[in-house]
Amino acid sequence: MTATTTSEPTRTGGVRALYSGNAGAVLGRGLLAARSSTWVVVVSGFFEPVFFLLAMGVGLGTYIGDVALPSGREIPYAAYIAPALLAVSAMNGAVYDSTWNVFFKMHFGKLYQAMMATSLGPLDVALGEIGYALLRGVVYATGFLTVMQLMGLNLSWTAILTLPAVLLIAFGFASLGMAVTSYMSTFQQMDWINFVLLPMFLFSATFFPLSVYPEPLQWLIQALPLWHGVELIRGLTTGELDGATAVHVGYYAALVAIGVVVTTRRLRALFLD
Repeated sequence: MTATTTSEPTRTGGVRALYSGNAGAVLGRGLLAARSSTWVVVVSGFFEPVFFLLAMGVGLGTYIGDVALPSGREIPYAAYIAPALLAVSAMNGAVYDSTWNVFFKMHFGKLYQAMMATSLGPLDVALGEIGYALLRGVVYATGFLTVMQLMGLNLSWTAILTLPAVLLIAFGFASLGMAVTSYMSTFQQMDWINFVLLPMFLFSATFFPLSVYPEPLQWLIQALPLWHGVELIRGLTTGELDGATAVHVGYYAALVAIGVVVTTRRLRALFLD
């Protein structure tokens, strides 16, 4: 009888030590798990911004009237807050899966330890998990964009570009969310995520123009990632595009790069070093 031996996957260093080119396996595993466990959460995540739009945009909007854009052009209140809620929808979908789900897999399911005991590297895991969170954000946003179209709230042909913009926003929040979660070790620490998300939702020019806030607060709001997402989507749905649009895109591109790099390094430090 011939004895058999097992050995750990070979990691040759450099890029191959971080990435095996199989992030799709991690993404596929997430999709299979979602089929039976999280469909109720996904459905509820879609309807939440729709209810906000009906209550605030249609209900309260009747009393508010039109809102002036920075260019001086006036649009209905519902058309003003709808793109903001679209950005929020992408953020919520991406953040949920890149934070709480990742936290459970990391500390209770011990899933990442098992994954990186195979040929998968930390970059495979990072891209796979971020990709799954990104898909969820895009599903939310696509459904909400359809509602906006049916309600006549897309005021320009450039609204078609909101889909790749939403993809970028979801990617940015998913990568940032997973990077932050990699530093969390307790449920109490995870509560800080909701503590940060709620003020961003309320104050990122979601329901009111930036000009209503004091100037020091305006500078703080403009540093928040959601504000850039709201302004990017609002510019596309209203056709109000200018040089700031490129700034918003660049902001999210930097967010994606930072999030992916930090997440990869943290996974390597936690499970390989």
